[in-house]
Amino acid sequence: MKTDAGTDTNLTPNWRHVGAFLGLTFGLTWLLDLAVYLRGGLHAPGMLSVLQPQGLLPAFSAILLGLLFFRESPIHHSRPAGRGRWFYYYFLFLTVIYALGALAVWLAPAPGSIEQLATVIPLLLGFLGVLVLVVLRVAAGREAMARVWLAWGHLRYWLVFGLAVIAYYVVQAALNVYFRLGGASLAPKAIPPGLSLDTFVILAAVQSVLLVPILGIVIIFGEEYGWRGYLQTELFKMGRVPGVLLLGVIWAAWHWPLILMGYNYPGHPLLGVLLMTLYTTGNAFVLAYAVLKSGSVLLAAYLHGLNNEVVNFIAALGYKPFDSAFSFGIGIYGIVTLTIVVLLILRDPIWRGKGNSLP
Repeated sequence: MKTDAGTDTNLTPNWRHVGAFLGLTFGLTWLLDLAVYLRGGLHAPGMLSVLQPQGLLPAFSAILLGLLFFRESPIHHSRPAGRGRWFYYYFLFLTVIYALGALAVWLAPAPGSIEQLATVIPLLLGFLGVLVLVVLRVAAGREAMARVWLAWGHLRYWLVFGLAVIAYYVVQAALNVYFRLGGASLAPKAIPPGLSLDTFVILAAVQSVLLVPILGIVIIFGEEYGWRGYLQTELFKMGRVPGVLLLGVIWAAWHWPLILMGYNYPGHPLLGVLLMTLYTTGNAFVLAYAVLKSGSVLLAAYLHGLNNEVVNFIAALGYKPFDSAFSFGIGIYGIVTLTIVVLLILRDPIWRGKGNSLP
């Protein structure tokens, strides 16, 4: 029962539905991870392309269950959700294309051009998905899109949270350099002919901060609708802070097979599992805070993409930790600073509220 927009008086998550969502999401994801492991792991030819659909699976599971089975879902087929629901059908189509591309790479004796097509075509469809969102926003209207959790939120939140993410990782890189935990070469791998270093850095920064995170919103939505949309909405019924704590651990567990295979923390599989759990829990608070303030899962998707792109951009400039586990950023020392950030945002009275900010 709702008492106002986003506030649910039922403080018990629907554990049966949560179990179905987690079972489908983890089952599909870990099966894909197992297949990659049996094929030779992350460094086997074409295996990173095979993993491409993984980031879409949380939203795929939540959308499939929401459209067909969860009657209380705002996108259930029996509800008069309007044109905004069309985007979810598009997302299911996009996931299928990604899966077919991964299967083609898997079956190809030599990935080569197949791998390139399997990367480019779904990516172009992801970019097209942003246009679908914009067209639906114009056609259906702001309120209709908000009812199916596709609100964009106020621009000020995009600016404030976006600048905060950039500043945070710049500081992390500076701390790695200061404490001699990482390099500082300022040596991009390849500068196109005719461009100076300054021009190249500016163009690359614009691409990392604006172009790629915004055009990639639909791809990152694959995680964020599952975690910050469906699951967070359910777990917030426990209370906002306990709900995010549980969500952070679940989000980490979803990553564990890749961490054990050497992703993110090469050479530290078990320590990496612990660090990833702490890191995702801290990030879960940051992204949950963004959704609470803005009412936008799309903002969470942008911030998630921005997080990835800024880290990659800084690393490409030569500011990269020598050991990701013992460094600032995603390492031990970075988690300490992330904890400080979380403690600061928890001072906001919004955390004492109930329910989600999504209608």
